[in-house]
Amino acid sequence: MRKEFKIGLAGIVALLVLFFGINYLKGISMFKPESYYNVEFENINGLSLSSPVFANGYQIGIVRDISYNYNNPGHVVVGIEVEESMKIPEGSRAELVTEMLGTVKMNMKLNHEATTFVQPGDTIPGVANNGIMGVAEEELLPQINKMLPKLDSILSSVNALLGDPALKQTLHNAEQLTASLNATSKDLHSLISKDIPQLTSNVNVITENLKGISENLKGVDYASTFVKIDSTLQNVRMITDKLNRKDNSLGLLLNDESFYNNLNAIANNAASLLKDLQEHPKRYVHFSLFGKKEK
Repeated sequence: MRKEFKIGLAGIVALLVLFFGINYLKGISMFKPESYYNVEFENINGLSLSSPVFANGYQIGIVRDISYNYNNPGHVVVGIEVEESMKIPEGSRAELVTEMLGTVKMNMKLNHEATTFVQPGDTIPGVANNGIMGVAEEELLPQINKMLPKLDSILSSVNALLGDPALKQTLHNAEQLTASLNATSKDLHSLISKDIPQLTSNVNVITENLKGISENLKGVDYASTFVKIDSTLQNVRMITDKLNRKDNSLGLLLNDESFYNNLNAIANNAASLLKDLQEHPKRYVHFSLFGKKEK
């Protein structure tokens, strides 16, 4: 009998350990007094049993039961257990929040202005807050579904464009243009490294020469030079005035036609005399020991 008793006792202990262990893993405290409330939702967004219940970020309980309200179709009743010391004010509500990983948690939005409290076993209204994932599912997915035919058309156009021989020719031309640009870049590099320094040196020489000329110009007595130029211009003006008058030979030559004609006649006579002298020199000069002057 002792052996069977020990086996039975060990089995009972094992069952108790299993029971308390499962409840502990579920977050259920068997030794802490708790209050039970019902929360009614139209959509629980995948809320599961043993999900935590929070208030102001602190876990106050867990979800113990989920059932469909057949007396009020379209609603789901969620039973929660919270700490007995947690008093839920009237006007509070429960909110379901869908997190990034798809898990759903319940937040109690407490009405701290109320002075009366909900009694255990009463029903608390609940709302669903879809969160980022819910908004993405409700708003983004329909938009994406609408965009899929357009994306398919765009991809078809892209495939047609990629298969167009003109694109290959354009890429080939771009490659040639790149090669030309590389050659031009090399030429510019050669120009900058060789010709530009020489040109800069020549510019420096010219600059130095201009600087020397400028220094020389600084030493010029411009006042004296302009006085001499003015004097020269006055002399030219006097000569011009004399040439315009008839009281001198050059003036008569330039202004008196008769004087010019006389000079011209004298020049013609002198030319005729010289010609006759060349043709008949014996008429003007005769020197002979035995002879007579030619008449």
